Amino acid sequence: MTNLTSEDIDAVCTLVNDLCGICWDESKSYLIEARLSTLVEQFDCENYQDLARKVRAELVPGLKEQVVDAVTTNETLWFRDESPFEALRHKVIPELIDDKGKSAFSKRFRVWSAACSTGQEPYSIAMAFADTISDIESWDIQILGTDISPSAVAQASRGVYNHREIGRGMDSSHLKKHFVARGEDSQVNEQIRSMCRFEQRNLHDPMTAMGPFDIIFCRNVAIYFTPEDQKRLFNNLAGVLAPNGWIFVGSSESLSNLGPEWKAQQHCRSNCYRPKMTAPATV
Repeated sequence: MTNLTSEDIDAVCTLVNDLCGICWDESKSYLIEARLSTLVEQFDCENYQDLARKVRAELVPGLKEQVVDAVTTNETLWFRDESPFEALRHKVIPELIDDKGKSAFSKRFRVWSAACSTGQEPYSIAMAFADTISDIESWDIQILGTDISPSAVAQASRGVYNHREIGRGMDSSHLKKHFVARGEDSQVNEQIRSMCRFEQRNLHDPMTAMGPFDIIFCRNVAIYFTPEDQKRLFNNLAGVLAPNGWIFVGSSESLSNLGPEWKAQQHCRSNCYRPKMTAPATV
């Protein structure tokens, strides 16, 4: 394989942006080679421009999906950063339960884990609900996990994880309570899995017919978008958020430039926003 040319870089960066909305430029040439060189060789492409051409023309069944899998990070672990899950247990879920006690759907929650990778985040959210609500089986809790990677969504749906994957953040208490052995692997048990469903979704696509969600997790994905796409994404998320709902973002992400309704809140050191408040926020 010859060194990347500027034409190769332009072709791949444009393709990645079109497929995933991820903003790559010439500074990501090392990623292009690291993530896509195997596919270039496997599918007898003359160069990276040829790979992009074959993807766009859909000349090879499944190649587009393999490119999406290759360029997306799929970096995740159980209870990632911990603080958002502490905020769920000690602030968000109890407060929403109080609010919902006045509504016709007092025991219903709708949650979206966007860019959920292989499912650790939505399952961790489900476990946080189980930690907080003693009679969890009598509640209507639906957690939607979405990701652009088809292989990540497939694994999330199975809920089966090997020893290395379990070792990334899973504590012994939750492992014992919420998993069953599957040979040398572990599978999320039926109670937790029944709360979660998964589907493939590009966050740049319209969000019609979605929501309203009481809680949205969208962490550490918008950092790969252009500023314009970041603004569009979070405004779209606000559009499918229920009144008084919560949006959790990554610890290094700030949305204060989106407007006065996007005033950051800190609970248990987590980074969250409530852009559709109908009453003054409590602290």
